Amino acid sequence: MAETGTLSGRTRGMGEIVEVAGKVTELAPFGHTLAELASERPEIVGLTADMGRYSDILPFRDTHPGRFFNVGMAEQNLIMMAAGLAKTGKIAYCTTYSVFITRRAYDFVAIACAHSMANVKIFAGMPGLVNGYGATHQATEDLNMMRGIADLTIIDPCDATELKQVVRAVADIPGTVYVRNLRGKVPVELGDDYRFELGKARVLRPGRDVGIIATGYMSARGLDAARAAQEKGVDAGLLHVSTIKPFDKAGVLDFARRFDRLIVAENHKTSGGLTSLVVEALYEAGMVKPLVKIGLEDSFFECGSQEYLEAKYGVDTPRFIRAIVDGQ
Repeated sequence: MAETGTLSGRTRGMGEIVEVAGKVTELAPFGHTLAELASERPEIVGLTADMGRYSDILPFRDTHPGRFFNVGMAEQNLIMMAAGLAKTGKIAYCTTYSVFITRRAYDFVAIACAHSMANVKIFAGMPGLVNGYGATHQATEDLNMMRGIADLTIIDPCDATELKQVVRAVADIPGTVYVRNLRGKVPVELGDDYRFELGKARVLRPGRDVGIIATGYMSARGLDAARAAQEKGVDAGLLHVSTIKPFDKAGVLDFARRFDRLIVAENHKTSGGLTSLVVEALYEAGMVKPLVKIGLEDSFFECGSQEYLEAKYGVDTPRFIRAIVDGQ
């Protein structure tokens, strides 16, 4: 059955590659970039927990089969093996779904990796409502959980352009890094002049009337919504916060001061992720402004296509446009 791209579209098969309507895309930017980087850096190894196809690491496996390890459906083993390889001087890139990393291997990430400053780079796939298989597969609280681990870097890339830069950048970031991975045909949203910088938020659109602070692919969605709102006479600015930890508090406050009202958007629950960070920063600075949250409620979520779920739970583009134009 063909993908319809409508709210009635079916839940996609696991690992299914689908077109992204109206967007230029790149196929498996994580895996292809990792394969290229590993050709330059022999200390890189790649691991997965029986999710090679579904995490886009197969281009690395095909290029460097002797440096690829599939541990099977054992996420705790995945993290422990990655930590062990890091102890021998390797840079261990490991992949599976974000929900399995956070819920099943949390203590192992905290103690075996972050506590030891192990050179482990976790690329966690299908975060938030990207996964249509319901609460068992949807990591809608992963940012909240991972923020609680000391000495852990957390990155939520916007698009294929930034993801490729992040793949290369994390090799030189000390210690353990958690990246919300984008898989399949990933849209190209950012220009050739974009440069990822750890711990630095970037203004993607200056704006005048309302300020959007977003992370992950919600930043790309915010750009689409801002362009649509411009036709309705509302000029929205957008700040992309790709690094959740360390958080660019100064950059967020500088951006927020320029607007009378704000929107915070994330593919995550509105508690414990970017929204909480922004609200904490505003409160500590004594800055009081109307703020609309675009994110997920504190709930478990049902199965369904990504389009259906995002519309039902209020994180789709029409919801974004209403927040910009109507302030609600």
